[in-house]
Amino acid sequence: MVKGLATVREALSGSHLDQRIQVAGWVRTRRDSKAGVSFVELSDGSCPKTLQLVVPRELPNYETEVLRLGVGASLVAKGLLVPSVGKGQAFELQVEELQVLGNSDPDAYPLQKKRHSFEFLRSIPHLRVRTNTFGAMARLRSKLAWEIHRFFQERGFFYVNTPIITPNDCEGAGELFKVSRGGDASGGEFFGRPAYLTVSGQLELEAYALALGKVYTFGPTFRAEDSNTTRHLAEFWMVEPEVAFMDLKGDIELAKEFLTHIFAYVLDKEREELLQFERWVTPGLISQLESTTEKPFTVITYTEAINALKMSKETFQYPVEWGLNLQTEHERYLSEVYIKGPVVVIDYPKVIKPFYMKLNPDEKTVRAMDVLLPRWGEIIGGSEREDDLSVLEFRMDELGMNKSQYWWYLDLRRYGSAPHSGFGLGFERLLLYLTGLGNIRDTIPYPRTPNQMVV
Repeated sequence: MVKGLATVREALSGSHLDQRIQVAGWVRTRRDSKAGVSFVELSDGSCPKTLQLVVPRELPNYETEVLRLGVGASLVAKGLLVPSVGKGQAFELQVEELQVLGNSDPDAYPLQKKRHSFEFLRSIPHLRVRTNTFGAMARLRSKLAWEIHRFFQERGFFYVNTPIITPNDCEGAGELFKVSRGGDASGGEFFGRPAYLTVSGQLELEAYALALGKVYTFGPTFRAEDSNTTRHLAEFWMVEPEVAFMDLKGDIELAKEFLTHIFAYVLDKEREELLQFERWVTPGLISQLESTTEKPFTVITYTEAINALKMSKETFQYPVEWGLNLQTEHERYLSEVYIKGPVVVIDYPKVIKPFYMKLNPDEKTVRAMDVLLPRWGEIIGGSEREDDLSVLEFRMDELGMNKSQYWWYLDLRRYGSAPHSGFGLGFERLLLYLTGLGNIRDTIPYPRTPNQMVV
């Protein structure tokens, strides 16, 4: 391991100006001049930009190694950081020593100078992170995950690791991956009962909320939905807070505070990464995000939403009727046309929502809430949870659920039940919205979708 390295980000900041430094990274381009000097653009992943290395022919390995450097090769270089006399960069490294650590065949290397389609790059997920777009995504994903943890930790939330393997179907959708020993579903149940990959940590999280007060989980979840849309993954990450003694109104306020904080953070601290997506993916992205951030969240009921859609005179692909789910086209109309800003839709019909949502006095709707954003649709879904044991059992019976499988969940209503609420946000969907990318498979390092698992 090379010691005493400066990152490209540090070098480009000018903090090492007129100093001798060492840098290491991978070759983006190499250009040889007739004057016997080579210009190498070096990336180390620390920032979107590259550092120009000016390599003189006087180096002992110039002919044998420098002139054979291929795109993608790794190297370590030592030299003097000086102001650049050329265009396109403020500083450059006048190289005094250069060691090639791992060369790359330029004819075989999949990433050439031309722009590659995202579809092609999905076929090489182990290399696509070396491109500008996916390097920016990786950095943004890492820093945003840290900021999400910071948001909750600074507000007194405790981080809980909910199980990945579970006997429960939280959403009741039945689209679960079954866990079996050795991949043989007929080999007997390892846990003595059917087990599945979790679709949500919510139910288990509720138990901790009813002991610790404010908790959250942030981890992988799975859906065996046979869907190949640009908004679906079989494996994705969920952010799920759960708070005791909080009603639906408090849940809405927490969701609004969370989104407002995240948008402000990204616009303030990660603008350099956003500029990559604005330049190469979605022109005007930053102004769109700023516009959404500046507008208030408007709360409307599901019934009002249905009435607005029916009065719109729009031709929707999916029918609009009370008791049916809102589709993305409906959600976007509500946020982009009807309200012209973020929308929180509440009080959904119980028939389209899970059993655990608190029943309203009308016994037809539940205290659910979905946050809708312009250009996207639903970004957060949550609810106040049913804390009345008799009502919860009634709802489970109504849906034909096996209550014995949820004995522990019912216990939470037997022993010190209390009002509590929470919500879920898909991390990749948040990243898709923030970057303006068109396919959710481009927001996660190694996407898993039906019939697709490259690495």
